Amino acid sequence: MVTKDSYRDGMARLAAAVNVVTTDGPAGRGGFTASAVCSVTDDPPTLIVCVNLASRQNEIIRANRVLCVNTLGASHTDIAALFSTRELPIEQRFAAGHWSTLQTGAPVLEDAIAAFDCRVVERLERGTHSVIFCEVQAVRVRPEGEPLLYLDRRYRGIGPHLAE
Repeated sequence: MVTKDSYRDGMARLAAAVNVVTTDGPAGRGGFTASAVCSVTDDPPTLIVCVNLASRQNEIIRANRVLCVNTLGASHTDIAALFSTRELPIEQRFAAGHWSTLQTGAPVLEDAIAAFDCRVVERLERGTHSVIFCEVQAVRVRPEGEPLLYLDRRYRGIGPHLAE
């Protein structure tokens, strides 16, 4: 039997990109830090975002039906920390950084290394989380920038590249 702790310890060794997932619409503005984001297919362009069922952000996304996955650069540790603080009011989270919109109206971090503006097309629930399937409506990519990663329960950059 795999324990919750052993599973979490193993997953802590799986490096993941750090993203801020944002939304805006009838339920208001929302956003949270997420590493559980994954590409599904490029035809149609679809990705998944996982969010805790107990999170207020889950219900905001459910009502708004749009979101933007803002992939953070190594210089964005402050924004990642702000959006992961549950007690911090949403207005204070968005006070950091410069925000605009693309097609859906979800907030886009201007200097994100990539932004995927999406419409929610399907939701599944498994255990403690919603798995949200999102069809990408627009993409903005910054040509340069080192991604912010989450590994061993802390933020990291990639660091120097290994010689081949």
